[in-house]
Amino acid sequence: MERRTFLSTGALAAAGSAIPLPATAADWTEAEKANVSVVNEFCASWSSRDLRQILPRLAEDCVYRMTETTAPAIGHAGVTERLGSWMQTSDRIEFTVLETFAQGPIVMNRRIDKFVSTTRPLTWEGVGVFFVKDGRVKEWSDYTIRVER
Repeated sequence: MERRTFLSTGALAAAGSAIPLPATAADWTEAEKANVSVVNEFCASWSSRDLRQILPRLAEDCVYRMTETTAPAIGHAGVTERLGSWMQTSDRIEFTVLETFAQGPIVMNRRIDKFVSTTRPLTWEGVGVFFVKDGRVKEWSDYTIRVER
């Protein structure tokens, strides 16, 4: 092996070992798996278009923020007031979860929500942050993201 080849190969190897690898998330604990399940079931329940299926997954005194710029809705009555009209005007509702992250009682998901309607259609992409307590969603905040594709 020539000296130049040896030095360049050695320099590349040294540089490669100095580059940190991206951190990987640890496996979820059993509690985190349960919290993710609560959030996934909550998101899936929207396809029923029935608040009687959705509200039991929320704590009675839940706090919901529709977007980062809206005031919170408090409790089942607040959620019903804020979202009830979407049940009536939507022919179909789909929450598609694209990614999920969990840490303790916090579950975050990136998703696309579609409210299929002839009068009030909406497709929303964003991140939901959920605080799960005692097997129910205690706090839920959605943050709109704009993805350039």
